[in-house]
Amino acid sequence: MRAVHFGAGNIGRGFIGALLDQAGYETVFVDVNDQLIEALNDKKAYNVILAGANETLNVQNVSGLNSKQDEEKVIEAIKEADLITTAVGPHILPMIAPLLAKALKERTDRSSSPVNVIACENMIGGSSLLENHVYEGLTNDEKSQFKRLIGFPNAAVDRIVPDQNHEDPLTVEVEPFYEWVVETTNIIGDQPEVNGITYVDDLTPFIERKLFTVNTGHAAAAYLGRKHGHQTIQEAMEDKVVLEKIQGTLEETGAILIEKYEFKPEDHQAYQAKILERFSNPSLTDEVTRVGRGPKRKLGPQDRLIRPAVEYFDWVGSEPVYLAEVIAAALEFNDPNDEESQEVQISNEKYGPLETLKKIADLSDSHPILNLVEKHLN
Repeated sequence: MRAVHFGAGNIGRGFIGALLDQAGYETVFVDVNDQLIEALNDKKAYNVILAGANETLNVQNVSGLNSKQDEEKVIEAIKEADLITTAVGPHILPMIAPLLAKALKERTDRSSSPVNVIACENMIGGSSLLENHVYEGLTNDEKSQFKRLIGFPNAAVDRIVPDQNHEDPLTVEVEPFYEWVVETTNIIGDQPEVNGITYVDDLTPFIERKLFTVNTGHAAAAYLGRKHGHQTIQEAMEDKVVLEKIQGTLEETGAILIEKYEFKPEDHQAYQAKILERFSNPSLTDEVTRVGRGPKRKLGPQDRLIRPAVEYFDWVGSEPVYLAEVIAAALEFNDPNDEESQEVQISNEKYGPLETLKKIADLSDSHPILNLVEKHLN
């Protein structure tokens, strides 16, 4: 079996690529990083270190193609692929869509063999977004052909892969825990045979559980940790004051999830405890600046902080205390090396943090979360 995977970065190699290898796929990585592509073609293998587990996986049967220099070879690989995956980042999906569309057109012209394209991105509806961009330049006949033969099932993925440097550029360290959930609705043909995938009929509860627990909790650790003078997530988790606030934040998001999706309280509490344990992994050193970067996106109306804070009023019927404090800390997050952080700080100086928040989070002037956040602002 052959898989074509867009994105040879740490997540692509350490998460998706590792699982594809364990499932017996020969994986062709597509990227624009010459160093990684050359190393993949030279070594045909790489190591994945499981942090804290005293275990290293050797991923084999891999190769690389540069999407700018080897376009025709990428097209040929896609025409032969049994599965196509991505881990490029949400903002890169539109950039890979034209090449993917061109390759899939040639594939459907030549073959009636179905294939599924799974975007493994840290976002909601990544495969659907990619599908929309792929369809932009298609005729009605081509769209009809694609709908018969090309599936774009949405997925939720979860694995902590911190920034890192190794002597071997292919070596990557990841946490042992992972979750890859794929919705069956838009699968065409047989389900891809990957042992690490959990297939579900409705992805929404799992996406929101991850967004409201992993993403919200990680952001809380970063922003509150930075506010209390810590350099890493692990330091923040060791601070009893910060840890109590992170736990309180997840209790609030958990209350929403239990009401909204009828998760069993004991099951969700166990999941929540597992997430906190992952953040505390002493073998993973993750900078609060890395996790906290991009505060404008993280304060967006549909993202990990504002969305649960707003929904808390609707589903729980009371005011979120801890979420409001995390939002205030995100507004104050000042990293000179992060462009979004600096944009927020400039807006804070010019218009005030509440006006900044209203604009970024698309909140009305009278939304009650504003007063709650104001109480926590310095």
